[in-house]
Amino acid sequence: MEKRVGSVLIKTYIGDITNLSVDAIANAANSDLWMGSGVAGAIKSKGGKAIEDEALSKGPIRPGEAVLTTAGLLPSKHVIHCAGMPPGGKATFKNVMSSVQAALSIASVHNLRSLAFPAIGAGVGGLSVEQSAKAIVEGISHFARNPGPVEQIILVGLNKYVSDCFSDAINENEESES
Repeated sequence: MEKRVGSVLIKTYIGDITNLSVDAIANAANSDLWMGSGVAGAIKSKGGKAIEDEALSKGPIRPGEAVLTTAGLLPSKHVIHCAGMPPGGKATFKNVMSSVQAALSIASVHNLRSLAFPAIGAGVGGLSVEQSAKAIVEGISHFARNPGPVEQIILVGLNKYVSDCFSDAINENEESES
């Protein structure tokens, strides 16, 4: 699926976020920025421990914030760590949305044009995939009113169900905006 929100093209993608060659991929992080399982574990495994070391040197941060690191051995140029939850705690809709907005602000400051986001706060974070998708799309929608250099955002689902949740959230957001 592809939709334009303001001047930003939003696409959905089924696959592994660590394989994407974009300016930055988002990590579904905790606010201490240590990288355990899920998306964070995959990023650390494929990109190298240097990503986690750099993230830890910039933390801790508050839930709802984000930080930028290099991407190690990944094909993307950067990783933006979006803190949707405290360590051992649960993600909230507000913190996921806020962390996405923080990531997009960081992307603008660093002149990044293409980003990819996973379902932040889902899984171990405790949000349903639907809630995560809605929070992410809402964060993008607020940002897209004044997007700066960001031209393309890819919403990545490891399977069709997650990708469909992103598509549904995009369609619902578009209907509520009109």
